[in-house]
Amino acid sequence: RVIRGKLPPGVPFEYVNKVLNKKALSALIDVCYRKHKNKETVLLADRLRTLGFNFATSAGVSVCMDDMVIPPKKKDLVEAAQKELERVVDQYQEGLITDGERYNKVVDIWAGVADRVAEEMMSGIGREVIVDPETGERAEESSFNPIYIMADSGARGSPQQMRQLAAMRGLMAKPSGEIIETPITANFREGLSVLQYFISTHGARKGLADTALKTANSGYLTRRLVDVAQDAVVAEFDCGTLDGIRVTKLEEAGEVIQPLGERILGRVALEDVVDPLTGEVIVEANTELDEDKVAAIEEAGIEEVVIRSVLTCQTRRGVCAMCYGRDLARGYRVNIGEAIGIIAAQSIGEPGTQLTMRTFHIGGAAARGKIEQSALETRTEGTVRLRNTQTVRKRDGSVVVMNRHGELVVMDDTGREREHHRLVYGAVLKVEDGARVGAGQIAAEWDPFASPILTEVGGIVQYADLVEGVTAIEKVDEVTGLSRKIVIESRAADLRPRITIIDPETGEPMKIPGTDLDARYLLPVGANIVAVEGEHITPGEAIAKIPRDTTKVQDITGGLPRVAELFEARKPKDHAIISEIDGVVSFGKDTKGKRKVMITPYGIDGQPLNDQAREYLIPKGKHIQVQPGDHVRAGDPLQDGPANPHDILRVKGEKELAAWLVNEIQQVYRLQGVGINDKHIEVIVRQMLRRVRIKEVGDTNFLVDEQVEKYVFERENARVMERGGQPAVAEPMLLGITKASLSTESFISASSFQETTKVLTEAAICGKTDDLRGIKENVIMGRLIPAGTGLPAYKRLQVVLDEKSPTYAPPAPLRVAQPELAAVGEE
Repeated sequence: RVIRGKLPPGVPFEYVNKVLNKKALSALIDVCYRKHKNKETVLLADRLRTLGFNFATSAGVSVCMDDMVIPPKKKDLVEAAQKELERVVDQYQEGLITDGERYNKVVDIWAGVADRVAEEMMSGIGREVIVDPETGERAEESSFNPIYIMADSGARGSPQQMRQLAAMRGLMAKPSGEIIETPITANFREGLSVLQYFISTHGARKGLADTALKTANSGYLTRRLVDVAQDAVVAEFDCGTLDGIRVTKLEEAGEVIQPLGERILGRVALEDVVDPLTGEVIVEANTELDEDKVAAIEEAGIEEVVIRSVLTCQTRRGVCAMCYGRDLARGYRVNIGEAIGIIAAQSIGEPGTQLTMRTFHIGGAAARGKIEQSALETRTEGTVRLRNTQTVRKRDGSVVVMNRHGELVVMDDTGREREHHRLVYGAVLKVEDGARVGAGQIAAEWDPFASPILTEVGGIVQYADLVEGVTAIEKVDEVTGLSRKIVIESRAADLRPRITIIDPETGEPMKIPGTDLDARYLLPVGANIVAVEGEHITPGEAIAKIPRDTTKVQDITGGLPRVAELFEARKPKDHAIISEIDGVVSFGKDTKGKRKVMITPYGIDGQPLNDQAREYLIPKGKHIQVQPGDHVRAGDPLQDGPANPHDILRVKGEKELAAWLVNEIQQVYRLQGVGINDKHIEVIVRQMLRRVRIKEVGDTNFLVDEQVEKYVFERENARVMERGGQPAVAEPMLLGITKASLSTESFISASSFQETTKVLTEAAICGKTDDLRGIKENVIMGRLIPAGTGLPAYKRLQVVLDEKSPTYAPPAPLRVAQPELAAVGEE
């Protein structure tokens, strides 16, 4: 009722008939802006501010010791964790797991417990029981605990900080970024022991040092982004393109991170969006997807929408308003002349500056990334279908997945695909093909801390090329006194450590089912050998385990360099080799120190096209992800390692690369809880992809391997084809932001960025001219900038009064007060 009187007419009551936290206030002001535009919104914001300060003063919210309520279940949860730890330590001492796996499991247990204690605290502190003094009735309602109010309303503090006050501080990080495996079980209310205090100081100091170092880093990233994107301006209303990008909801580890509605809001539909059941058109092509249309699309259960994007915009210089969509600052279609490049650069750069500070707030409490996923849960009810999946039944009756490209799909009763999951190699399946599953049922489980090498056949284990001290070492664990073999990198080029499975009856190597290949498994560097020579093993058993890296803190300090690496399009160290074609895997004869993997495509008639087969040489010691007989798709990795963006561009094309880049960059920011609209990243990626490399010259004026802007290439080709000549052929290029800034057409802009002497001498040698098309070069020359109202198109506009128009009204005579007139007269 307090706020009701302050609202402008037409704002629905449900927007205020609830607890108004930060989000709800945003929604209220948003709906007011959509209905009433600027003036009413400003007045409403003003009234809300006065109201807020008034009640904040009279409420007298304070913080006191008793407001930090320690959850009663905390003791039991910590004790249960201690018991679980003892089990893990026992497994380690019996030699069942390695020290690395033990460390990972310990960190995982404590991270889980800290989360559970924090949940208990939040649920305890967030509700309180009110007893009616007259009737004695008990009612539960939202708590008036001041600390809870502050964090829950979004005013100050976060659940992450509250858990340190009243739950447990949890795991801390060493300055090196590793997590210390003994957590701080105390909280600030209970007080820390000397040792716990000492561990805490580690994290706090790291936070302060990081802050100082990373601010400069983040500022430099922003500068590079602004420089690469400064000439991206909205140049026209519609470029008329027929191309766009497909958008679906974003899922990670089976969880919906961003629903489809959020991703398409404020974009323009490329094609008609049709209801799959009724066939009626929900949204026509080339209309903006506003809140109502997005709600209609989500209600109709549509899974993907094709939208226009700056990535596919055909405008020569700059982009068009239809491909960009809604101006995020104003909430309606973007104006012509808007400097969207600079807005994009600032939107991506600014959180970087914030995020660098983020470590400081939490004081180094190790925020583990996602707790490793170790099971696959179905989200919907339906029937399970296994696709392209090879399995083996183990001795204990469990079914194990034996290939890397298997898929588990859940279909509903109408035959529509509701869920789609990639199966992890070595996962134990809990459901069979064709089985009915319910929501939340576990379909598969696996060990998240080590990837196994499994055998497809049973037989006797035989070691080959496992030479003590050369290709493998016996590592004796100091704690348990047990030894295990670990594969090491060897200088000898002709030694390839491997395990062969021998037929106990004939003494010959066993064959892999369905092929004529020997059951021989190559061991990558760092693998722990589990199988003992001479023992008899059954199909589906692990013969070696490849440990995953021990958990480092995933933090934007690791994240900021990652964002810079992606924008700079650097080739990662030890990147994965990817398949360039769809086909079936086979292994060729090994060469010195390398393994030959062959991929053979198949024709429509099912016959192998051997003349089109591709060969890949994979260095020894790298773990090969594919097995003979596996079907791979173009772009699938053949070995372990990070993806190389240049390979993705070459094999899968520009759209796939752009989608991959947007997703990878968003992942870093999402981990820190920062939301950036995809279109900002798309603008930068468009600038990185604006050049092509000439492969065949044809009758054009280009040279082979010359790098030219896309529109120059298209213009020259159009000119040659008009005269009946042969056009040039080019391949797309991905340039990092620094490279792209330096290779821009304007030498004034490039020279003011970096390497001034080099840029200016080159420009002088080539006799370059600068057309002053971008914003930066005009600022340097002191001219009006070609953005906003300074756009050349606006300069030539003349406003003419149409006196014949029915809405024309003669201008009112100017009224000036008498004394002022007298003063004007004297002057």
